[in-house]
Amino acid sequence: MKAVVQKRARIARVRRVQHMQAAAAAQSAEGQLHLLENSAARLTALRGSLALVPGVSSGAALGNSGELAMRLDDARIGLTDAIVSARSIAADRAAQRLEARRQKESAEKLGNRAATALVRLLEQRASAGRPRRAANIGEEE
Repeated sequence: MKAVVQKRARIARVRRVQHMQAAAAAQSAEGQLHLLENSAARLTALRGSLALVPGVSSGAALGNSGELAMRLDDARIGLTDAIVSARSIAADRAAQRLEARRQKESAEKLGNRAATALVRLLEQRASAGRPRRAANIGEEE
């Protein structure tokens, strides 16, 4: 019975480590997603700041401004696929974290049940060796 308790405790430790690893992977994927979304937002803000200024300007300045705006738009559109992929990865990692947590909690419950059963068995064995009192101790004839 002790071996079962030790085995289940070992499984619980492994599941705890697996959960920590899954949580770290989920956090990393979430961070990558936020990084990409922030980059897209910065590109959008930079693109918006390229508005034409009233007044006299040269054709070269307008051309440069237009090309820069086009390149910023292309970069932002290129980030769209990466953001979609990062969202998918983050969702997968979150699901893996939840599954690892479920397995960890299940292993802990099994370990606790095995430990309780062992304690109960040891108590039964200890009480089996004790002499029992007679039911009518207080009654004398």
